[in-house]
Amino acid sequence: RDFNERCAQCSEVNWGLTDGGRFYCRSCHNVTERTTEVVNTDFVCNSRIHTICKGLKNQEKTDGSCEWYVCEGFQLILKKQAEALEALGVCPQMKDEVLCNFWRRYLQKTKQAYCNTSAGETVKALPVCDSSTDVDSEPERPSPLQLLSLSESDGNLQTDSSFASSISKVSESTSVCSGSVDGSLYLMKNRKEKLRMTMPMTLSFCYMALLWLREPMTLSDLLRFVVEGHIPYLNVFQDFPEKMKLYGLDLKIFRVESWPVYEEVHKKMLELAAFLDLPRFPDITDSCFLHPDMLCMKYLMEANLPDELHNWTCRVVKKIRIGEVDFLTLVPGNKSTRNVKYDVLAAAVIVVVLKLLFLLDDHYEWLLSDFAEGRNKNNKEGGPYFEFEKWYKVIKCSLDRKQKKLDEERAKYLWRCEKVLFYSDKMKSKVLKRRQTVVNLQNQFGKLSGSVLPAEKPNPSSFQLSWSEENTDGSCFHGHSLKGVLQEKRGLLTAKNPDYWLCTVKLCNEKTCGHRAHYREVDFPQSYHFVIRLFSFLLRIQPSYIHDEVCVIEHKLFNKKLCKKPKYSTGLGK
Repeated sequence: RDFNERCAQCSEVNWGLTDGGRFYCRSCHNVTERTTEVVNTDFVCNSRIHTICKGLKNQEKTDGSCEWYVCEGFQLILKKQAEALEALGVCPQMKDEVLCNFWRRYLQKTKQAYCNTSAGETVKALPVCDSSTDVDSEPERPSPLQLLSLSESDGNLQTDSSFASSISKVSESTSVCSGSVDGSLYLMKNRKEKLRMTMPMTLSFCYMALLWLREPMTLSDLLRFVVEGHIPYLNVFQDFPEKMKLYGLDLKIFRVESWPVYEEVHKKMLELAAFLDLPRFPDITDSCFLHPDMLCMKYLMEANLPDELHNWTCRVVKKIRIGEVDFLTLVPGNKSTRNVKYDVLAAAVIVVVLKLLFLLDDHYEWLLSDFAEGRNKNNKEGGPYFEFEKWYKVIKCSLDRKQKKLDEERAKYLWRCEKVLFYSDKMKSKVLKRRQTVVNLQNQFGKLSGSVLPAEKPNPSSFQLSWSEENTDGSCFHGHSLKGVLQEKRGLLTAKNPDYWLCTVKLCNEKTCGHRAHYREVDFPQSYHFVIRLFSFLLRIQPSYIHDEVCVIEHKLFNKKLCKKPKYSTGLGK
């Protein structure tokens, strides 16, 4: 009550005390260096002391390990992921100013930190013990959030005796061990919670921070960098400090044996934003990289399509009004607004434009290709006309080669980490002996087979397929003309093709079946499937998700002018 200074961050006078005796603002959670001395004289004279409760202080055990908590492990992972993103060129403010605040808010909402914990509550955050820290001589433990925020203004969080007693009770009642103090409690308490912290949710936190900063990195780019090893995710617990022993139930929490899924990460990001009561995100304007016009330009270049198609994608975006700020900007918890997948939306727009100009019915696009081929042979003046058949052959060759390489890398990937993992102390000696035997056998067979060490991973790039107009083999189609498929009508260029077929006449209820339309390869022309497959590879998602977005765009573009689908041919040929 006696501390009446205004908060330096939000100018409010609404102070509380951390367990370490520092003042923190209840409005913005800013922690100051100002401390207070509390003298407690409430005691009973001539009473006998039955127990002495010593606070949990990351005490060093006989085996050199220290006490640590599950939230500390996730905090270390978020820190390493944020540092990796900064190394890739993301805004330096992401870690300390954005991701740190999101994490603080999550800890408070889940009552793990920055809150008044009642006696019945059993969740409280402790800082990660650093391997270079002298535990015995440490007078005051730093806040766990100092792992993310490098400032010295973070508060000092302590663990209350109720938490220590609840942990001991759980430890006594369970036979399953774990390296962390609350591993078993974490799984038991949070089994039914939707927003229980998991490894995929660390990527949801990162993507939410990227979206807040409007960084030029889509969710598909983020997940691809994870798979390529540029962002820590798989076996990231190997980088935990040596004193943080990990075994038993901890493996179920931090060990990953599958690739991150686009839909899961995106869905959890939306749930997180609503759970944290975040305000409206910064506006996605036409100058932002995430705007459909910008992303369409990127994907047209990567798909080796003519530059002139960008004018048509912009016309479609403007026609159906999916480039407006209110449509693109995320408003957490607002069910009336549509949650946009920016990369999928841009890819679907390109697919719709290709259908508008080339129909993609396994017949019309080949007729146009024959016309363009004859014109290019007989007329050498001006730029070449775009040939769909030639483009198909070039892209298919490159796509098959890239897909084969990706499949081989995934098949050969060793999910086993270098760090030895075991589920109990009893199995430790057996696991170590077995691992040593396996390593020796691998080395011996490697010498006999003459296997070479794997090459270093290439530098990360926003483009998986690159094309240069300087190539003399004619494999780049960026500068090719669309005159063969366009005609001038009333001063405007329109498509020669007057027809269009819809992927579906009626959209499904997404809440019922999870999709707006059903996609089976045999039900659609092979030309259409090839284009869907191309963008499915570029975005590393299932083709059905792009098909869903195509159907939604078509219904917006043609509104109620629906027609029946034609009967399709089964082969991709003339």
